[in-house]
Amino acid sequence: MTHPPTPQPVIDEEGPAASAPSSGNALTTPQSTPNILVSTNQIAAPAIPIRPVTRSQNNIFKPKRLFQVTKYPLVENVEPSTIKEAMKHEHWRKAINEEFEALLRNGTWSLVPPPKDTNIVGCKWLFRIKRNVDGSISRYKARLVAKGFTQCYGVDFHETFAPVVRPQTIKIILSLALGNKWQMHQLDVNNAFLQGDLQEQVFMTQPPGLKDSQHPHYVCKLHKAIYGLRQAPRAWHDALKSFTLAYGFQCSKSDPSLFIYYASGVITYFLVYVDDLLITGNNNKFLTQFITSLSQKFSLKNMGAPHYFLGIELIPTPSGMLLSQHKHIRDVLQRFDMEGAKPAPTPL
Repeated sequence: MTHPPTPQPVIDEEGPAASAPSSGNALTTPQSTPNILVSTNQIAAPAIPIRPVTRSQNNIFKPKRLFQVTKYPLVENVEPSTIKEAMKHEHWRKAINEEFEALLRNGTWSLVPPPKDTNIVGCKWLFRIKRNVDGSISRYKARLVAKGFTQCYGVDFHETFAPVVRPQTIKIILSLALGNKWQMHQLDVNNAFLQGDLQEQVFMTQPPGLKDSQHPHYVCKLHKAIYGLRQAPRAWHDALKSFTLAYGFQCSKSDPSLFIYYASGVITYFLVYVDDLLITGNNNKFLTQFITSLSQKFSLKNMGAPHYFLGIELIPTPSGMLLSQHKHIRDVLQRFDMEGAKPAPTPL
């Protein structure tokens, strides 16, 4: 038995192909399908150029930093970066001589031949312009600093931690002094880190620009701590703590940088923040005696009633004291070139 041939779809060059009938003599209406054109040689669409988005389009501006690079002499209000530049100005030469004489007078080092197989620490000069609260120049400061990053742990230093007074402790002591109407004295230690004795043997190169003409190849064997050494803050704090405890003070358990004297009705609080000291109490005679004894042991300057302590301005008012950081805010605005910015309220 033979079957009839299956009808084949007819392909029309201009129209869609006709579909075959499903069964019997019933014919279905052919569905229209879109023409499909396939090209073997297609032309690529032109690439859309991508434009970079700059910071200025998003209102992001970075202030320009200007550096002083010139062969001409520096102006007076610019801090030099090398000893060669500083030596060209009289006020910087005077500052260098004062620092160097203080180091020699304090017996900071002694010149010795360079020992073998010993780490020699480098040093450099730093120059800073000290300014008053209003921004005017107070003095020119030169400081010899050791390159502590060249020290080796276990060889020329061990412990480095030195505590400092907490800001909350300062506010509490100020509140007690104002509430009881006690006198307050602010003390500044001259070359504080030079007052601490070293327990390790540390050798340092001679100061740049001030080498000994007879022994230019000798090195400095340090007897006292110097700025930049890893253990310098700890050595100074230990020296001050030993003197204070021997005088009759006790170290506070809540803050190791607060020393308290309490005997025979005399109450005295002594705050220590590195080389910035603040003392107050109910007996002015005892305060004077302690400050005199402290100045005989360490070189310090009595600045009287505190007016600028740790970057905070202490402004006395009829109702108490106003703590302001106006100078710090002004320095931040100057750093980011926003001195002329208009003030605006913030949600904070």
